[in-house]
Amino acid sequence: MRLTLHTDYALRLLMMLAATPGQRITVPEAAERNQISRNHLMKVAQALGKAGFIKSIRGKGGGLELSRPAGDIGLGAVVRAIEPDFSLAECHPPRTSTCCLLPVCGLNGILVEANQAFKAVLDKYTLDMLVLDPAKARDIIRVPA
Repeated sequence: MRLTLHTDYALRLLMMLAATPGQRITVPEAAERNQISRNHLMKVAQALGKAGFIKSIRGKGGGLELSRPAGDIGLGAVVRAIEPDFSLAECHPPRTSTCCLLPVCGLNGILVEANQAFKAVLDKYTLDMLVLDPAKARDIIRVPA
């Protein structure tokens, strides 16, 4: 399984915000630091805001910030909210499959189990656990303490 770039960028943005509690980061700043498209990151920020993980403050001194402490933001919840599809093969989920072998195939059950295990691992972690060294992270993203 591979997460989409949209999810990858969402996690990067959340990690930046977790490393800078009490500070706001603008989309242009985050896009420049990650060397990604502003437009793409704006869509990511909108999705994170809609899901309740970040809030956007307009005006002078505005920008993005976490909507709650990083320790209260579950990694599994973020990935579920942002990732559009957890299908591991065409036959997963079976209700949309066109595979003629589906009635005699054991693969789908295995894929369901693997998908559940993947999500269960993500559910063990919170955003604060992703930023191992906030001070070093701030240096890397060039945000003053």
